[in-house]
Amino acid sequence: MKLIIAIVQDDFTSKIIKSLTNNNYRTTKLSSTGGFLKSGNTTLLIGVEDDKVDEVVKLIENECKDKKVTKGKKEITVGGANLFILNMHNFIRI
Repeated sequence: MKLIIAIVQDDFTSKIIKSLTNNNYRTTKLSSTGGFLKSGNTTLLIGVEDDKVDEVVKLIENECKDKKVTKGKKEITVGGANLFILNMHNFIRI
């Protein structure tokens, strides 16, 4: 079993959660703030079986694209999500 920690920009959160839910994946949503550009982010915690990781990553990728942001006089391309995929020893739903 894996734990996917997905840190996504707020702009994409609703679409990602809807896509995950429509495909029978549960997620826990935590509000967070990014260090770069101090933008609003959401952290999603998603527990999945090992063989479903690629599917979940693809669902997130389909809803989350790079975008251009103006910072002062510069235009910067920022990514839509950062994913951390961790081994999980045990999962218990109560």
